[in-house]
Amino acid sequence: MWKTKYSKLIFRKSDTVPEELHQMVQEGFLTLRKHDCFFQDLVRIKGKDFVTPVSRILIGNPGCTYKYLNTRLFTVPWPTEGYDINYCSPQIHDACKALIRLNDYLHIEAVKALQRQNLFETKEIKDTTVIDREQNFATSLTAKGSVSKDQSSCCVPEDDYISLKNRTSYNLTLLNYMDPLQMLYLKQEPYFGMGSMAVSWHHDENLVERSTVAVYSYSCEGSAMEESNEQKLKGRDPAVWHVGLKVAWDIETPGLAIPLHQGDFYLMLDDLNMTHQHCVLAGFSPRFSSTHRVADCSRGTLEYILGQCELALQNLQTDSDSMALSLKSLETAVVKQVEEIHNEVEFEWLRQFWFQGKRYLKCTDWWLKPMAKLEEFWRQMEIMVSTGFRV
Repeated sequence: MWKTKYSKLIFRKSDTVPEELHQMVQEGFLTLRKHDCFFQDLVRIKGKDFVTPVSRILIGNPGCTYKYLNTRLFTVPWPTEGYDINYCSPQIHDACKALIRLNDYLHIEAVKALQRQNLFETKEIKDTTVIDREQNFATSLTAKGSVSKDQSSCCVPEDDYISLKNRTSYNLTLLNYMDPLQMLYLKQEPYFGMGSMAVSWHHDENLVERSTVAVYSYSCEGSAMEESNEQKLKGRDPAVWHVGLKVAWDIETPGLAIPLHQGDFYLMLDDLNMTHQHCVLAGFSPRFSSTHRVADCSRGTLEYILGQCELALQNLQTDSDSMALSLKSLETAVVKQVEEIHNEVEFEWLRQFWFQGKRYLKCTDWWLKPMAKLEEFWRQMEIMVSTGFRV
């Protein structure tokens, strides 16, 4: 069933990951938890507001955001060359640094997995030198973080390599934490009898099309696990966390539940996130996960929204004598565009940021200056909108 219906799910056991990386990442999880950096989100589903049972924090490229279930999360930036990031403690800096290291590692693993899949599906190249070239390409990516023109010509067209890189270059990770024993109620999986769900069946939202999702799992396994192992269980072990997969909108094809132990990771390749749904099945122990994504940031970066503000403010002019503000153009299309940008700044950025409180200050003050700048732009657009209405 895995080979025929779920072949684009790639699973790797913890012993395939360097021990040093395990240690860095797992210490990073515990550090962020110790500093109270995980928060439950207020989300909207089918017009109703809910607080998520899972606590989360978004870490990634400076200025990136990720929106899911009508809630926009703002990245705690990981250390990035060219950016001055003031972390609240050296430990939080180290945690973010560990996660970008994990991000780089998972990017390379995703590239290799997609190459293997492409070679398997086409069956056009059987020479063993192809495997050597694949390994050399992945090694080069590790060293350089990019795809060169020379490498791209070795097996497939350059455009395919660019696409491969774009679909695996994770720009953020959504970290999750949950202690199931602290939950009063967990919904039961409704179709296949898989047990308690930490996260219900869903597709991940707002991702670049056909991009790979990589998930690293760290469950704090202890006595609850040992007790469960003594029992002979039918079906999945309820003490062990699992990822569940099913064909989208299909309950006839049997679902798949893969056990997740400390340090395991899995990849959802290519279009798997679109053609299938996945859920997270709770075990008994607390669990962290780091879910690395290629988020669609076409309208979700600080650079984008600042550019929109500058576009809107091009229609504002100041009289050199009276210093009075007025609009350059009163054309309907121009005034309408300004109001749309004005609303976008207010409802998609300022309100989304501040309704979540001061959670981001637990890690860094990086977003305070950009938000102050957006507020100033918003005030200027308020003047433009009111001027337009008066006219």
